[in-house]
Amino acid sequence: MNARTGPLSDVRIVDLTQALAGPFCTMLLADLGADVIKVEPPGGDMSRVMGPHPADRSAIDYGGYFASVNRNKRSIVLDIKSEAGREAIFKIAKTADAVVENAKTGVMDRAGIGYDQLRAIKPSLVYAAIRGFGDPRTGRSPYADWPAFDVIAQSMGGLVSVTGPAGSDGFRAGPGVGDIYPGTLAALGVVSAIHAARRTGLGQFLDVAMYDAILTLCETLVYTYSRAGVVRGPQGNGTPVLCPFDIFSSRDGAVAIAAPGENHWALLCDAMGRPELVNDERCRTNPKRVANAQFVRGAVSTWTTAHTTREIVAALGGKVPVGPVNNAKDIFADPHPRSRDMLVEVEQPGDNPPLTIAGCPIKFTETPSGIYARPPLLGEHTKQILAEAGITDASKEKS
Repeated sequence: MNARTGPLSDVRIVDLTQALAGPFCTMLLADLGADVIKVEPPGGDMSRVMGPHPADRSAIDYGGYFASVNRNKRSIVLDIKSEAGREAIFKIAKTADAVVENAKTGVMDRAGIGYDQLRAIKPSLVYAAIRGFGDPRTGRSPYADWPAFDVIAQSMGGLVSVTGPAGSDGFRAGPGVGDIYPGTLAALGVVSAIHAARRTGLGQFLDVAMYDAILTLCETLVYTYSRAGVVRGPQGNGTPVLCPFDIFSSRDGAVAIAAPGENHWALLCDAMGRPELVNDERCRTNPKRVANAQFVRGAVSTWTTAHTTREIVAALGGKVPVGPVNNAKDIFADPHPRSRDMLVEVEQPGDNPPLTIAGCPIKFTETPSGIYARPPLLGEHTKQILAEAGITDASKEKS
């Protein structure tokens, strides 16, 4: 592992999470320099078995899914159902600033390592939980005991209802937004609570409900319904308040074009060879273009479908907000991600080539974030972490 240079290099996190929401939260903290100790059961995080897998699996026990969100972490294997495992958690937690978990409500409490048990041994400890519908400590939901996954959060939080073609029942967003966004908010919560604990000496419990996070992401739905009684449905690739602000087909793909302001609209009209549209009463202002969106989109589509994506970007780039609809191959070929360290090659165990994973998007000038270490093998750091916690009894080591 290279030196952790990020701004959280003096922070230690005990990571009791699995799957995506929790590991994404602790990944962000690790990318920012925190020493993240990933506590895994004897069988490992459930996501270790998920691919894609490398050709040589003899020396590696994880696939691409696990690798992407568990870089920069150290792994220890503990059986938290055993007394020895719980005692080890207590001792490790005493060395930490925060504990993060994403189990169902009550699971960690019943295991004897919940917030109340850990707070008793270290009052300054921060305890963060990511759950489908939150924890009763911060507000009891009628769904508190329900299990949840990304698609459930996206659906109940409103995102599905406004995503997809107009007239449809709604579509799930492609990435695991119902996991990733709650994980991101939880990371902010952890840092904030640690800041408060260092000032006051008192830790606290915090949680992020996946439902709540997606509702916050869809905040437009709330004020629109409250003020106007409007229930918005799927809008396709456009928006009901800005035009043009869409995805348009090109001769060989698609591009995003956003020109709701009068200056950008004039530049777009000039590039399309349609200067008369600038003063056309149907599209002279953004409100008029919204009212005549079908006409406006038709005019832009007529131009885009006659040109390649490259030609459109060349005509508008740097003048009008424009961007190609990139797939993974396009992103790997684009110079931007490489110049920003957003495609990072990470060495892998065994006879395997490096794996490229998405880098940390939060950049610092003085305390660089980054990928300091490959994802850990199951229990790779068990002995090291136990020693740091002053545990020498081999019965507490499960690897």
